[in-house]
Amino acid sequence: MLPQAAEPPWAFGDAGGADPVGAFEHRFRAAGGEVVRLTGEAVARGWLDDFAGEFETVSVCTGVPDALQPALPPAPPSQAALGVSLAVGAAAQTGSLLLSSREGRQPQLLPPVHLIWVRAREVRPTLGGALQAHRENLPAVLALHSGPSKSADIGQILVTGVHGPGRVIAAILGADA
Repeated sequence: MLPQAAEPPWAFGDAGGADPVGAFEHRFRAAGGEVVRLTGEAVARGWLDDFAGEFETVSVCTGVPDALQPALPPAPPSQAALGVSLAVGAAAQTGSLLLSSREGRQPQLLPPVHLIWVRAREVRPTLGGALQAHRENLPAVLALHSGPSKSADIGQILVTGVHGPGRVIAAILGADA
């Protein structure tokens, strides 16, 4: 007899109650993503300097504030080792980050590693709530990123990083570290 899997702390229909950031983190990690919680931009800058040390080049989306851009040589998205973007929001219920096409899609999709900044106050309990928060200013494309790219098209063997970044890090700003 197989052992029963432990229940996750939040069932799919539950969006984390009083802790949507915790629910988002749980679901994003379950999908293969990485999460780091940073209490503010000063702490984020120190973390970013350490993190960026493993990369040689970067492609940064247009909306990323200067303080959240790595001090690396820029490269075209197709040649950059790291892509950096700023999410407009996140949904705890699905573990998804909402990325705007206004930022530029190539840095979000082409580098093998994608760092996505998101502010803790922009993590909504549900996907509907996250979309509703931006209904007055929706871009042409609003992409949902829920971890690294995965595909099982050939032989139903799961492969990561085929149609996009193989490693995705959600850096939550303003969250309890």
